[in-house]
Amino acid sequence: MSAAAGAAAGGVPAVANKGLITVSIMLATIMQVLDTTIANVALPSMQGSLGAAQDQITWVLTSYIVAAAIMTPVTGWLSDRMGLRELFIASVMGFIVTSMLCGMATSLVEMVLFRTAQGLCGAALVPLSQTVLLNINSREEHGRAMAIWGAGIMVGPIIGPTLGGWLTESFNWRFVFYVNLPIGLLALAGLILFLPKSPKRERSFDFFGFAMLSIAIGALQMMLDRGEQVEWFSSVEMWLYLWLTISGAWAFVWHITAQEHAFIDPHIFRDPNFVMALMMIFMVGVILLAGLALMPPMLQNIFGYPVVTTGMVLAPRGVGTMISMIVVGRLVGKVDARILILGGLGLTVVSLWQMSQFSLNMDTRPIIVSGVVQGLGLGLVFVPLSTIAFATLDPRYRADAAALFSLVRNIGSSVGISAVSVMLAHNIIISRGDITSALTPFNPNVDQMSALGFDPTMTTAMLNSMVQTQASFIAYVDDFRLMMFVTIAAIPLVFFLRKPKVASPEAAAAVME
Repeated sequence: MSAAAGAAAGGVPAVANKGLITVSIMLATIMQVLDTTIANVALPSMQGSLGAAQDQITWVLTSYIVAAAIMTPVTGWLSDRMGLRELFIASVMGFIVTSMLCGMATSLVEMVLFRTAQGLCGAALVPLSQTVLLNINSREEHGRAMAIWGAGIMVGPIIGPTLGGWLTESFNWRFVFYVNLPIGLLALAGLILFLPKSPKRERSFDFFGFAMLSIAIGALQMMLDRGEQVEWFSSVEMWLYLWLTISGAWAFVWHITAQEHAFIDPHIFRDPNFVMALMMIFMVGVILLAGLALMPPMLQNIFGYPVVTTGMVLAPRGVGTMISMIVVGRLVGKVDARILILGGLGLTVVSLWQMSQFSLNMDTRPIIVSGVVQGLGLGLVFVPLSTIAFATLDPRYRADAAALFSLVRNIGSSVGISAVSVMLAHNIIISRGDITSALTPFNPNVDQMSALGFDPTMTTAMLNSMVQTQASFIAYVDDFRLMMFVTIAAIPLVFFLRKPKVASPEAAAAVME
């Protein structure tokens, strides 16, 4: 991707087979993003097949998340040392092989080891795909490029549970991993054939900085994933994770500000647009996967929807996101990105308000409508935010910045899922207590059931089931309301974003250097 290859209009070097490159890298991206959620619904089947306990099978998810989180920040350094093309191809090959190994695992130990390796191999795919799309498109085309990239990032987690449920029911849980083979081979062939070589850059590796950041990220992920199982800070384990997180983060920040060749160049954080974008993508991450973590169990456990029906009801959310990204990809560059982000946040707030008005006797219409509105809103936020984050950033920091952007989004997702899970459990207890306090022998409804001749044991069982359903539903609605307030809190950050200046031809050409 050298500038010497020739310049297109506007001083941007021409890139052959741009469309095929885009298809190839997006196949790799979708493959990786799908694996963050596709295995969730297959866990019960895996548990029986691998002979794992309930608290052990979650390591299938945790091992992948922690490995990917630790490895993501290394993407920039590896890209410079190996070359972007070489790293991309190696990552896809590794992801395909480890996916096959996961599908062939015969014990929990094997599965955790293979999932860890899969996370290490797949960590670079998302930031690399974003970097390539920014590199092969001119500054004016970045909005459309980010729309394509964002579609894969945001729709992947939405269709993951549906696809995973269908594969598990129609075949078995192993096909949740085998499905990566055809997708991965197509992506690999496209990358080998069409992705041009990029220059390498000598860059020393900051082992101490990487170690401190890895400790902080790994401990934070472990704290978020294990907290609910060990009752949070009533456990010594949680306090250890918290201490490691704070200590590692403090040492990392101190180190990069004092070190001349730090693991992550602190000059990245001098760009106010990028810093504000990191804060906002964290909140987008909270909303994106927290909602996906809440909706399937609510629909299945409270409304009694089967897995396939749940997927069908939630699918319009992805349709809304796709429509939004197609539209916004054409608007970015013509309309102020900050206006688009505000509009997207506004739609997201509306959708979460609609979800906070759910009722137990509703049909699928409110779920579908709120899902479409939320999909439209998140699409309006994600594309312009991804564009504006890199609009004023020096292109030489792009690989590191893309890795940070993905890392912060993933951490936001982990924090969001843990937060809504804790609030859900807490609010169920509170709501159950409030409801049961009214169920005394003097309550007219209880008295009426006794008068009708219901057996006391049967009456107690019926009331307990009804109370649990009501308490759980109230807790879900409270979580949706909490997410609405988180979205509202993100709105003021938009006013700190700066409108990007139009890039000069020389600056645009420098992207490819």
